Amino acid sequence: MKRDADWFEGCEPELVFIAKRLRQAEKLESIFTESGIDYGVEPDHYESGLILRSVKVGAFFYVRPESRERAETVMREYGFVPAK
Repeated sequence: MKRDADWFEGCEPELVFIAKRLRQAEKLESIFTESGIDYGVEPDHYESGLILRSVKVGAFFYVRPESRERAETVMREYGFVPAK
């Protein structure tokens, strides 16, 4: 279930994925919701390209530390590669 920033109060949220496309973000939101995983998502900037660098906006997905392992397992089942 999608949570607000105050749900992460008292802990350091852990980045598990950066969606670079809207369709990708919507799919992961659906997967997390169906799997009962609480998560936060917010837009942020990331750099893209090796030679011609550019700054783009993506959807950054966060979970509480105790949920990271389960979130990564579910992501892998659906073909998503967790952030390191």
